[in-house]
Amino acid sequence: MASDRVLSYHATGVLDNTQLGLAALLGWVNKTAAFRREGQKGRRVVDVGFFASVVDIGNGLGLALCTDGVGSKVLIAEMLQRYDTIGIDCMAMNVNDAICVGAEPISFLDYIAIERATPSMLEKIAEGLYRGAELAGVTIVGGEISQIPDIIKGRAPGQGVDLVGMCAGIVPLDRIILGKEVTPGDIIVGVRSSGIHSNGFTLARKALFDEGKLKADQYVAELGCTVGEELLRPTHIYVRPVVDLLYRQNVPVRALVHVTSDGFLNLARIEANVGFRLDDLPEPQPIFGLIRRTGSVPAREMYRVFNMGIGFCLILKNEASIISAVKQTFEASHFETHIIGAVIADERKRVVLPKQGLVGEGEEFRES
Repeated sequence: MASDRVLSYHATGVLDNTQLGLAALLGWVNKTAAFRREGQKGRRVVDVGFFASVVDIGNGLGLALCTDGVGSKVLIAEMLQRYDTIGIDCMAMNVNDAICVGAEPISFLDYIAIERATPSMLEKIAEGLYRGAELAGVTIVGGEISQIPDIIKGRAPGQGVDLVGMCAGIVPLDRIILGKEVTPGDIIVGVRSSGIHSNGFTLARKALFDEGKLKADQYVAELGCTVGEELLRPTHIYVRPVVDLLYRQNVPVRALVHVTSDGFLNLARIEANVGFRLDDLPEPQPIFGLIRRTGSVPAREMYRVFNMGIGFCLILKNEASIISAVKQTFEASHFETHIIGAVIADERKRVVLPKQGLVGEGEEFRES
């Protein structure tokens, strides 16, 4: 039974960027751009804050770099004592960011922080990393295992683990995609997610396990599996169809957006000062409805925190041949696509969800 209290990400203790002091941190980080001058290799050509950054490595090539982790999804793995999928998530969270600048991911590094290393756990994590690398077409070139029991703590003694990765990709400097050419009237194609992916787990766990009193090994008919199995469903990796479109078919894609935390507000990260009207979103997978009901989570919070069924977006010129090429290429990789909306004129870069009665701006959705 859900409680009468409305649940939000903030109520779980997760702070927003302002509360974290992100601006002060970025102030120092951005000063380091001066250490590589114009004409030097390593000069930053894509600013911090986009999905991936790019540095000039000479000969007209850029090195795309990004880093991300699995977050508290590792706690679900711990609950079920199943660690063979979180490596896929770690790979996905990074390579899906790298392709947003038009880069082809080529290599990957991992960092595993662990409370107490066990061969079986490490082997299962490595198995997932391998499977993720296979799906992304990258090589894992190294990593680090850090046993820090005084810092990493699990739900049970000795079970704590954190998993983070870093991806490198290559992109010609004249083919970097930042969304500069996006204009009103462009079409937004959404690619179906596998479910919750690897974002919002603090809110999901609070809603399902604390408020809803569900168990990780509890079978739920509407999910067709246990709660834990659904939450551990690996994040989709969208690399192969995107790279195919960009570098084999030379399809002119105007922007690429990985839908992670902040949900569809990620659309506003592109450089063009435009808005987005998403008026044909498909029904989210059942897990999102279960989270909303058990935690009494408002719609505005659900759409701010979760991908709500769409894991990736492509913004395209409204031409039938381009839209068809994208649809066919993703279908060949067994991904489901939907035309979910269009770009609109709006210098405030708002995201409008008319059917849900929501308007997003900055880091928040509000009721329209």
